[in-house]
Amino acid sequence: MRARTAALMALLEGKVVIVTGAGHGIGRASALALAREGAKVVVNDVGGQRDGSGSAHDPADAVVAEIEARGGQAVANYESVASPEGARAVVEAAKRSYGRLDVLINNAGILRDKTLLNMTLEQWQSVLDVHLTGTFLCTQAAAAVMRDQRAGRIINTTSISGLQGNFGQANYAAAKAGIYGLTRTASIELQKYGIRVNAVAPLAKTRMTEDLPMFEKIASTLSPEHVAPVHVYLASDLSADRTGLVIGVAGARLSIFKVVESAGRFKDEDDGVWTAAEIADHFDAIAKI
Repeated sequence: MRARTAALMALLEGKVVIVTGAGHGIGRASALALAREGAKVVVNDVGGQRDGSGSAHDPADAVVAEIEARGGQAVANYESVASPEGARAVVEAAKRSYGRLDVLINNAGILRDKTLLNMTLEQWQSVLDVHLTGTFLCTQAAAAVMRDQRAGRIINTTSISGLQGNFGQANYAAAKAGIYGLTRTASIELQKYGIRVNAVAPLAKTRMTEDLPMFEKIASTLSPEHVAPVHVYLASDLSADRTGLVIGVAGARLSIFKVVESAGRFKDEDDGVWTAAEIADHFDAIAKI
């Protein structure tokens, strides 16, 4: 019944949504999809290169123009989410333009891939600054507004690289793993204010991933347009009170990521603490799911 009722009206009519990193790829696809469902969208994008260098207004402006050409409402914002001032300015843009904030989608990111032994501190820190610190700062600024409204939805972006690891991406994987932990904790802390916090782990061909070997043969099935409906779902009332989830998106395949602990093995307390040799002897039983 809920799905049939929702089909008769725009899912996000009157809602105000911020999408960071919305000038290209997943952010752009989601901004357009959210606007189609009636949302007023703040299109945030620094307009830099994939490695975070440079800036330009054109990417954000182009997405705003697309939304407006289709009859939607949107404003551009060019702030970096990696600083407290920038994150606050993104949230203020929503309040100034539309008077409130209902949904934040933390999507901004950069890549500076390098193997662990060859990675510089600057390459490490710059990726954490945008992905992890940027997500924290925007979440904090948005949650302060949503707390006063007693409602809101925050959708973060983690990655299979962060959940399972990936060669040459120690900085990116660490940031994305941190976003998983941040999402879980924020979902617990903010639930009492009516704020739901979830994450998406997308696998899609975008400007960030287009030169990776895995996308050469299967890229057409992994478009950003597959991710946008998940953002719409989590932003809308269709997701109800669900919070603390990580939804995996790989083309037409959706899944839920969970941290799983093995059943474990107890040692009789009368036998004392485990010895290293005993751990080795019983490791398969300890690790069995």
